[in-house]
Amino acid sequence: MIDEGFSCRFSVTDGKKFSLKDWLTLPDDLPPEEEVEQLLKQRVKEISDLQNVLYADHKWSVLLIFQAMDAAGKDSTIKNVLSGVNPQGCEVHSFKQPSARELEHNFLWRAAKCTPARGKIGVFNRSWYEETLIVRVHPEFLEPQHLPDGLVTDNLWDERLEDISLFERHLARSGTKILKFFLNISPEEQKKRLLSRIDSPKKNWKFDKSDIEERTHWDDYMHAYEQAIQKTATDYAPWFVIPADNKPYARLAVADAVLAALKTLNLSWPEVKEELKAALPDYRKKLEDS
Repeated sequence: MIDEGFSCRFSVTDGKKFSLKDWLTLPDDLPPEEEVEQLLKQRVKEISDLQNVLYADHKWSVLLIFQAMDAAGKDSTIKNVLSGVNPQGCEVHSFKQPSARELEHNFLWRAAKCTPARGKIGVFNRSWYEETLIVRVHPEFLEPQHLPDGLVTDNLWDERLEDISLFERHLARSGTKILKFFLNISPEEQKKRLLSRIDSPKKNWKFDKSDIEERTHWDDYMHAYEQAIQKTATDYAPWFVIPADNKPYARLAVADAVLAALKTLNLSWPEVKEELKAALPDYRKKLEDS
């Protein structure tokens, strides 16, 4: 049996000594799939119940950030973990290639304007971290950003990660609970999943030839992820390095982390004023007599 809160083993709150090679893509103690699915259903139900209170309480917001290599399962994890939440209280944003308008602003702008309002859960499928991941691996993507001369230096990536961490601290101080998930997939498992997109007609639409090219930069991406986690893992915005070679287990781990975070917020239903409580019997009578 997997105890509630087990996802804490994947949490990184101080990245100074973080090394990605120390983290597994598949847990050693993988439980039976039937158990995992049942526990996921339970966690999803509890998340749904607490999300209703979060929405009514209207004090906190929750931001869930998902980063991973292609085919690691970001979409399906988001779909399964949040399958029970009220759509009115949840917003999902996917950040792909920036538009011309987005490129006219600072690198945080396009995601910053999508952060969740009080009472809501915001989900970022990719995020501001893309500007320290794909752009770091492909520095030619910096050119369309039209940065002033002298700003593109060897310190650029450290500076951007510092900016991200400071902005996340600002969000946390303003009442946003932040959880960041890196779905840690192995290159072997990614290869299997990409091949399945070719072999299965129903998955052909998912295949992108650029995924093959990006695999040749695997080590560069792992270095970029490692640096991002080292520089931005904090108590107020922890990373969860989730073993993602087994999709059901990864979904359960994410759901467990989300549930644990919601429980730390001490959410409660709004208090009803005494005068309204006292008047409720009269309102009931009026409705019954109408």
